[in-house]
Amino acid sequence: MTSNKLTPISKLGEFKLIEHLTKNATLQNPSSIKGVGDDAAVIYAKDKVTLVSTDLLVEGIHFDLMYSPLKHLGYKAVAVNLSDSFAVNGQPKQIPVSLALSSRFTVEALEELYAGILLACETYHVDLVGGDTSSSNKGFIISITAVGEVEPSEIVYRNTAKVGDYICMSGNLGAAYLGLQILEREKQVYQEMASMQPDLADYKYLIQRQLKPEPRHDIIDVLQQMKVKPTAMIDISDGLSSDLLHICRQSEVGCRIFETNIPMHPKSVEIAKMFQVSPITCALNGGEDYELLFTVAPEDVKRIEDIFGIAIIGRITEKTEGYKLFTSANQSFDLVAQGWKHL
Repeated sequence: MTSNKLTPISKLGEFKLIEHLTKNATLQNPSSIKGVGDDAAVIYAKDKVTLVSTDLLVEGIHFDLMYSPLKHLGYKAVAVNLSDSFAVNGQPKQIPVSLALSSRFTVEALEELYAGILLACETYHVDLVGGDTSSSNKGFIISITAVGEVEPSEIVYRNTAKVGDYICMSGNLGAAYLGLQILEREKQVYQEMASMQPDLADYKYLIQRQLKPEPRHDIIDVLQQMKVKPTAMIDISDGLSSDLLHICRQSEVGCRIFETNIPMHPKSVEIAKMFQVSPITCALNGGEDYELLFTVAPEDVKRIEDIFGIAIIGRITEKTEGYKLFTSANQSFDLVAQGWKHL
């Protein structure tokens, strides 16, 4: 922004606003024939399976503008949607973006939002191909649909885990949830004493995991390079317990996972203890980590057990054995879905 003078959206109107916000969007994929600027995007599918997923982010439920910078919000809105494509072993290619917003937003504010959207598109080689805008008297709403593709033989579902498969995951868990707790704490302090300026330097990793998550396309690439196709897969958006139970129930199998195998960042462990919360509870139920949870056949596990960033956390069992967590003290507990509830 080059001026302190802010531009009301009404000065541009809907169509000029869209043109203004998307003027720097360039097409990167050969399948994107027509992007922004017509009645519909035109996408060439050829002989691959087309993937479609959508996410709705609602102010006050999925994000808080008091501590969510608009550029970060734009990036996150794209990133969490792309994660769904990676979770079925696919590659996202295009996104339309739709917004519902009130008159309190200026053109400059939306430029910040779109700076984040376009940065995510550039990072993950995805094309912005359209969308819609509308007014809202109930806060800010962002809706993004991801269109992707995958070879029919390479697609991976949630409901195809087999007894004996190893349960694997990428990255570490609990950091995004704890980042949110830090932000909520600082918000409360600010509301009580506006002169207090938060010092968040010590929590940078956790806050970044909450405000700017990165979907794990790199894990998809590594697995393909190792010629390992997961038997089932899901992204960890609602918490490890909830998402593992999705795989188990849809595959009609049981599971056993081990607390000592579930990776957590040292800072996550430290801050969980500061909040007097069990670190494993944050890992199991926190959500918004957007790591990949997947199962692999026993004959494939040797290929991935030494890959940095992938942890083997358990096994798929018979359905009659239930869903079990074994603690570091070798106690067994039933896994319960206690993560994010959408409704």
